[in-house]
Amino acid sequence: MRKFEVLLSAVAVKELRLLSEGEARGIKEKMGALAEDPCKPRPKADIKKLAGTKPEFYRLRVGEYRIIYCVQENKVKVTEIMRRSRGYGWLE
Repeated sequence: MRKFEVLLSAVAVKELRLLSEGEARGIKEKMGALAEDPCKPRPKADIKKLAGTKPEFYRLRVGEYRIIYCVQENKVKVTEIMRRSRGYGWLE
């Protein structure tokens, strides 16, 4: 099985540090699952491709949070970790 390397942007690291310890732990656990297959939705990995993005971005839902990332070769590049209420206006 192909393994992917999960990389976090400086913005994502900053957002992760602002979370409570429990929230951060849950998000880190889910991001670890992206190393197996970052594109395919499955139980405990609510993944969705975001329409109209180039390169193609995906979102991983973790409770009230959304992890936004893209896949390039064997790397998963996490660009943002945000609350669901913030929305996806940045994509426009």
